[in-house]
Amino acid sequence: MNIDSIQNGIVIDHITAGKAMQLYNLLHLDTLDASVAMIMNVVSRRMGRKDIIKIDADIPVDLDVIGYVDPGATVNFIRDGVLTEKKNIHLPERLVNVLRCRNPRCITSTEQELSHIFVLTNREEKVYRCVYCETKNAN
Repeated sequence: MNIDSIQNGIVIDHITAGKAMQLYNLLHLDTLDASVAMIMNVVSRRMGRKDIIKIDADIPVDLDVIGYVDPGATVNFIRDGVLTEKKNIHLPERLVNVLRCRNPRCITSTEQELSHIFVLTNREEKVYRCVYCETKNAN
């Protein structure tokens, strides 16, 4: 398999095997007018198996989304073919418009302009709760 290197863009690496598609959807990478390569189930010395996403465009990415899906991932920023920055991702304390509250009585169900905001309440179990009604996310 031959995946070309990128000159300007982002590489999301060390994604837990099988989670690349979830990231692809949550980051809305299907709407980009650029090449996106998803390499899944790659052999890794550190992880056993992993996924990688290469984005051949210099775009802003929501690190909170990546942290929510896979807090162990890394994000590499490439400029002119050179790695310029590497970020280790962690579980975010707060998520805005990533999750949707499933409580039909929550104010976000009737007030469409309100942001869906969740806060981390249990780091070990990755539990987020809606700030408005305290409903637990369905993770």
